[in-house]
Amino acid sequence: MKIIMYGADICPDCVEAKAKLAANSAIELDVRDITGSTKVLKEFLSHRDHDEIFAPVIKAGAIGIPFFILEDNTKTFEIKDFLDKEETLHYVNSCSIDGKGC
Repeated sequence: MKIIMYGADICPDCVEAKAKLAANSAIELDVRDITGSTKVLKEFLSHRDHDEIFAPVIKAGAIGIPFFILEDNTKTFEIKDFLDKEETLHYVNSCSIDGKGC
């Protein structure tokens, strides 16, 4: 399974998700660090500005990372949507602008 993951190395949730996905040999992971280049940030913002999945994230004041695009173009913030429950036990998606996450 191919997965694109938008995130940042300064986000603990992203770091944990990246490690879990990289450890799974059934996953071909394409990590895109939104803090690493303007091009990648613009890609992410294009999703954030136009995809309905981000509406509640924006309303909550969250960033919306980690953000995953699966090979069938399914978009999700939840690693549990495509990994077994045991593999996601300690994962919590909580990055937010208000500082309560990350």
